Amino acid sequence: CMFRNLLLGLTVIAFAGAGAGFVGAGAALAQQSGIKRTPLQKVDFPAGYNTVTAIAEVPAGGASGRHSHPGAETGYVLEGELELVIDGKPPLKLKAGDSYQIPEGAVHDARTSGDKPLKVLGVYVVKAGEPLAKPAP
Repeated sequence: CMFRNLLLGLTVIAFAGAGAGFVGAGAALAQQSGIKRTPLQKVDFPAGYNTVTAIAEVPAGGASGRHSHPGAETGYVLEGELELVIDGKPPLKLKAGDSYQIPEGAVHDARTSGDKPLKVLGVYVVKAGEPLAKPAP
């Protein structure tokens, strides 16, 4: 699959902190949106960064909400379809089997498409000590 500038805001909001516990405002927003997140692992690597791997599940009709990350995000759509909207770029349509990447600091939103839930595997390489995701206006 080819890498595209896309999303994963799902897991984005899914974890508020890249540090221990993965809790905070982002987690609360994810719960309100019905997003289920499952942190798989966190590695303190490379130096000064945390690499976080997680699965995010979004119900049909759900969305991640506009947000950004203090580092790069890359991911793989496991199930379902979504529309990824990154500020300054045309919306992208993704389906199971597609991969994506989102540059550091890019404001984005992910919305499920169709009547099926969405499940993505996301990997974030973010600055240590900063929240994994920050809400955007």
